[in-house]
This record gives sequence, structure tokens and C-alpha cells, in this order.
Amino acid sequence: MIARRVIPVGFVAGVLAVLVFHQGMVALLHMAGALPNPPFQLRPVPPLGVPQLVSACFWGGVWGIVAAAIVAARPGWSPILVGLVVGAVACVLVGFTVVAGIRGQPMLAGMDPSRWWRSVAINGAFGLGVGVFLWGARQARRI
Repeated sequence: MIARRVIPVGFVAGVLAVLVFHQGMVALLHMAGALPNPPFQLRPVPPLGVPQLVSACFWGGVWGIVAAAIVAARPGWSPILVGLVVGAVACVLVGFTVVAGIRGQPMLAGMDPSRWWRSVAINGAFGLGVGVFLWGARQARRI
């Protein structure tokens, strides 16, 4: 029963975390002058040409499923801590290696510290959001 809920609950937690926490951090960094692009970008992105926000929500949902699966498999672990690790560590490392390689960009962001701290801040905020939403789902006995 719990296993059937992991996918939808995790996906929804990830999408909501992108819309609130991830884009919220993008807005804060943009207002502070640390990020050139504002939040909620709707420009099309390859390969399907969907709006950037839609793509971010989809991939946030996928990462939310990963975090939800870990939380469901390890009931003693804090959903918030799991979300933070998934966001600030896993998302950042995959983004700077796998995604960069697919896009033909330098891996590990060319070791540019400004790109690293912004990515950790944005993806860490996302992970925190996933954790908060999964904590709420756990309290409601949804996962």
C-alpha cells in the first residue's frame, strides 16, 4: 500500500518544491544580483521545446520520487534531511556531471565556485522543500 503512494506523493512533493522553494531561491538570488535570470522562466528548452519551468517541475517530480522512495524505505530517517541530501548533493552532482556531459558543457562547472554555491543554494532549497512536503505526507500517513 505504501509503495503505491511513493510515486505520486514523491512527484507532487517535487513539483511543489520546485514551484515554492527552488523558484523562491532563484527569486532571492536574482533580487540580490547573484543570478541574472529571474524565476519562473517560460522560454522553451531542448530537446522537446517545453517551457523551462515545466521541465524543472518534471525533473523536480522525478527527484521527489527518489527522495520519497528513500524516506519510505528508511522510516527512521528524517524526510527533511533526506530531501536536503538529495537536493544539495545528488542533484548538484548529477547536474554538474551527467547533465553537463549531455549538454556538452564542462563537467563540474569548470570548477567555478560561484556556480557551485548557487547550485547548492538553489538545489538545497529544492531538497529542503521536498523534505518538508514529505514530512507532511508522513505525518498524514501517505508514505
